[in-house]
Amino acid sequence: MVWIVIVIVAVIVIAGVVYWLTRGRQQRLEQQRSDAAVMRDRARVRSDKAEQRESLAQEQAQAAQQERQAAEAAARRADELDPDVASATSSISA
Repeated sequence: MVWIVIVIVAVIVIAGVVYWLTRGRQQRLEQQRSDAAVMRDRARVRSDKAEQRESLAQEQAQAAQQERQAAEAAARRADELDPDVASATSSISA
């Protein structure tokens, strides 16, 4: 009779340990899933910000290029109007 009680208690203890281990593993997995979701959200936000910055940088580069072209065109017009520049280029080519 004592052996039956010992076996029953051992089975209950083993079942409890298995349940506790399984439950702990499930909780760790759930925590890892939650952490991964947070990391994905943060990565998505960073990616969106990077795309916005890239777009802004491209717009600024395009505006700078247009500004440079306008400045070069203005410099050419100034060279055409300046009699000293015109004579210097004509004396070089002469």
